[in-house]
Amino acid sequence: MPNRLAHETSPYLLQHADNPVEWWPWSPDAFEEARKRGVPVLLSVGYSSCHWCHVMAHESFEDDDTASYMNESFVNIKVDREERPDVDAVYMEAVQAATGQGGWPMTVFLTPDAEPFYFGTYFPPAPRHGMPSFREVLEGVASAWTGRRDEVAEVAGRITRDLTGRSLAFRGEGPPAEAELAQALLGLTREYDPGHGGFGGAPKFPPSMVVEFLLRHYARTGSEGALQMAADTCESMARGGIYDQLGGGFARYAVDREWVVPHFEKMLYDNALLCRVYAHLWRVTGSDLARRVALETADFMVRELRTPEGGFASALDADSDDGTGHHHEGAFYVWTPAQLVEVLGAEDAEFAAGYFGVTYEGTFEKGASVLQLPMDAAPVDAARVESVKARLLAAREQRPRPGRDDKIVAAWNGLAIAALAEVGGYFDRPDLVERATEAADLLVRLHMDEGARLARTSKDGHRGANSGVLEDYADVAEGFLALAAVNGEGVWLEFAGFLLDIVLDQFTGPEGQLYDTAHDAEALIRRPQDPTDNAAPSGWTAAAGALLSYAAHTGSAAHRTAAEGALGVVKALGPRAPRFIGWGLAVAEAALDGPREVAIVGDRDDPGTKALHRAALLGAAPGAVLAVGRPGSDEFPLLADRPLVQGRPAAYVCRRFVCAAPVTEVDALGRELTPGA
Repeated sequence: MPNRLAHETSPYLLQHADNPVEWWPWSPDAFEEARKRGVPVLLSVGYSSCHWCHVMAHESFEDDDTASYMNESFVNIKVDREERPDVDAVYMEAVQAATGQGGWPMTVFLTPDAEPFYFGTYFPPAPRHGMPSFREVLEGVASAWTGRRDEVAEVAGRITRDLTGRSLAFRGEGPPAEAELAQALLGLTREYDPGHGGFGGAPKFPPSMVVEFLLRHYARTGSEGALQMAADTCESMARGGIYDQLGGGFARYAVDREWVVPHFEKMLYDNALLCRVYAHLWRVTGSDLARRVALETADFMVRELRTPEGGFASALDADSDDGTGHHHEGAFYVWTPAQLVEVLGAEDAEFAAGYFGVTYEGTFEKGASVLQLPMDAAPVDAARVESVKARLLAAREQRPRPGRDDKIVAAWNGLAIAALAEVGGYFDRPDLVERATEAADLLVRLHMDEGARLARTSKDGHRGANSGVLEDYADVAEGFLALAAVNGEGVWLEFAGFLLDIVLDQFTGPEGQLYDTAHDAEALIRRPQDPTDNAAPSGWTAAAGALLSYAAHTGSAAHRTAAEGALGVVKALGPRAPRFIGWGLAVAEAALDGPREVAIVGDRDDPGTKALHRAALLGAAPGAVLAVGRPGSDEFPLLADRPLVQGRPAAYVCRRFVCAAPVTEVDALGRELTPGA
């Protein structure tokens, strides 16, 4: 029986197309085959930039003896978690419930009815550190299936009943009030690392969504403590090895609490979220560091992740060839003192080693160091730094590059559109706004069908077969709303409305709860539903934010009601687990502030219109929505019945059904968008 992955579009599945394992993609046919043969299903879930996924593939899935046993005893299904987040979520919930932990590669054994009965993640080829070998696991599961089938069925049924019995509904809770947001801030303060920024210990993940909450909380309340945690966290990350000091962009996470050594994969969603965070930090503080990091991260996304179709690829691998034919994590990014001398000469190499923290002992492996900017670095010659960085970057470009996962994920492109549009608007970079617009065009043209239903992925200009999930609709709507605010094209508000209507129609339950999959999606053993943020905003909280913004633009009571209903879960979880619902807390800040509705009327080429538009973009009022256009324009509802003032461009600011008098001066508009106004 052949391996069936050769015609898939997922780069991760294609990496396994030549395995001796007879892989199936997730499909009804695979489970029918298991029923026909009377064998269990081995489900293996991973993604293309996952280091340990590659390790297990090399150790086990490329091994002929292991593959032969897998083929004989199981129907083997391979899933790309980024293409099928619904499948991943359902079985990861089971893994975490059974083992107390989760991660990738995820290895789950299922009955032919897709009910899980044994779980794990990475299994080594030989027993190690208390872990059984993969072969031992395979033999144990096969033996249990053959000799204790009734017991296996009982376990699988119990697990499935437990999973299907979990459903969230917070009807009547309403959005968080001042008290819950204050409790959330207190909880974050307790978990904050004052020495190194961020929250908790190692491994340490960039808390993008929590920082957005802290910045919005500061904007609304003036809380200096919130701003300090946000600013210090961002500075520590930007100075650490988690940030690429030469090429811009952030790695997935740091293995230590000091942000020194990253797990080197670079994900689109992390960089989109962090690009926006640093831009928002600059908007509040004017920090040169925040400005530089926002722009460098935007340029990294365009330079290294943009595809020929105009979208953005999902990720860069952690591993690459070290120049000897062997792949190692971080090989593309790390430096030894000798390598610095080879590129820069002795004098500049000594300077670079001091500036970037490169030591003979090394901060990584084999005497190599991850470049960072020590917090106690003395002032240096900026021109010399730029010269050194340019030469090191040019030399690094000659190294074998990490692999790139070229599939375009709708949700993550939505996040990138929002970030690039705003950074372009803030820093007078129309090229970035244009890249955002091109990505938005691609999503409409390729991912969206005639009924505004989204495909989750595309690759090489071909629409993927998997349906969009809640985060796709919510994040793409968020991106379109941000783009509309910057480029003044009302069509993006209209497209956002199409997507959010589908959220109301297809993803919302009878009590206002949200689900990750549509009502008409493939039925799994449980309908996935998770309001907590992980590496990116959950579909639930992202939808709450987009619904709230759309309601502010249009006055739609249905969208406002849905947003407030969705925020009920934030009221429940925010005070107890604020680190894991940061975007929901940020949206709640917007709801508590209004959000404010800003309409700029005037000819787009008029300097007065441009000045007011820029001032509105730079206003930090939480979640404020913005429309700009000619008086009488029908592109945005907020422009209706809003004339010029004495022939001059004007700004109208409304909040909670109350409108201030229109203003024509930038300073006056700034006051309308200032905390306490």
